[in-house]
Amino acid sequence: MKMLLLLLCGCVLSLNAQTVFPVAIDASKHPNLQAAFDAVPESGGLVTIPPGNYEITEPLRLKTAETRVVGGGAATHILNKNESGAPAFVLRPPNLDTDKKARLWRVQMADLRISGNEKSGDGIFAEGIQEIYLEGVSIDHNGGHGIQLKDCYEDPRIADCIITYNKKSGIEIIGCHDIVVNANHFEENQDALRCVDSFNLCMNGNNIDDHLGNGVVIENTYGSVVSGNMIEECNGTAIILDRDCYGITLSANVIAHHLKGGIDLRDACGCTLSANTFTIAHEFSVRVSGDSERNTISGNTFCNTYVGVGKDKRPAESPTPMGIDEGTGVLLEGGVNGLIINGNTFAGLSTAAVWSRGVVQNILVTSNLCMDCGRKLAKNSDWMAFEQNSRVVLKDNLPDKAPSSPP
Repeated sequence: MKMLLLLLCGCVLSLNAQTVFPVAIDASKHPNLQAAFDAVPESGGLVTIPPGNYEITEPLRLKTAETRVVGGGAATHILNKNESGAPAFVLRPPNLDTDKKARLWRVQMADLRISGNEKSGDGIFAEGIQEIYLEGVSIDHNGGHGIQLKDCYEDPRIADCIITYNKKSGIEIIGCHDIVVNANHFEENQDALRCVDSFNLCMNGNNIDDHLGNGVVIENTYGSVVSGNMIEECNGTAIILDRDCYGITLSANVIAHHLKGGIDLRDACGCTLSANTFTIAHEFSVRVSGDSERNTISGNTFCNTYVGVGKDKRPAESPTPMGIDEGTGVLLEGGVNGLIINGNTFAGLSTAAVWSRGVVQNILVTSNLCMDCGRKLAKNSDWMAFEQNSRVVLKDNLPDKAPSSPP
């Protein structure tokens, strides 16, 4: 029996000698932040960074799976002083250059601030990270993207972050799948979010304001939903679908005050636009190009700044375009084939409710309410106006042209 116990104890000691467990690392106990990250074993661990300003000139590299980096909130401030376009953080398998299939699983970052300068790179650059999770991170004034995810294919999640004043996109997503972008704030980046060559974006409950370019740009992506977002004051367009997008729903978004347009279906098929509110979109609220087919636009409100009793909140003229009252409808470019426009409200528009520039086919426009449209059109212009030889069914719209006299 004694011999058996000695053998068992020996096995346990041998197991413990060979097994490496995740660790907890206090970055303040190391010479610098990179040394703290390098101390994480392959089994992963938790790295805590106490409050303080941490100036860096080279990227901080995380190279281990099952690793979480946590700061003390915005008081933990990583300042990227690099001026040659290098990111603040690089999350990437160390052997990715020699093994293109290398991946790290479950790398997480939370509760810290990352800022840069006009000549620095991304705030966070992540490549080949599966189930990446970024939460409560403040990312501002970086010379590249705020966050760039490249080939982070499985289940990337970005939640409750504030992403501001970055020179490129707030979030740039390339080649990802089952993506969640939820409850973030975006302000004054170039574009707020770009999702390219990806699948299944779920973007909900974000606040997007004051962008120098566009709001949300989605290209070559399918099976996605963009809902419940507030998107305001882009110099470009609020949402763009381009390059073979299909099977996407854009719903229950407030799309307000854009110098170009609200939603631009540049190349999108089988998509639904429903229950959105469009106000103060200057050139169009929705544009459908000839490369977009078989879509549905239903149950939306298209309006200006009307607040009742004959009053508009903004003036008809102002020193700057952002200051004026405006409302626009749905623009169809020549070549559109297959579109339902049903059950929408069009009111207080400078344009027609729906109009085409070129011949369109198989368009069903039914049961829409039109009031006070065509403010900047010739008197008695049609509020549903299509090029000759278009194949369009107009039915039960109230009305489809300017009344000849006041009711």
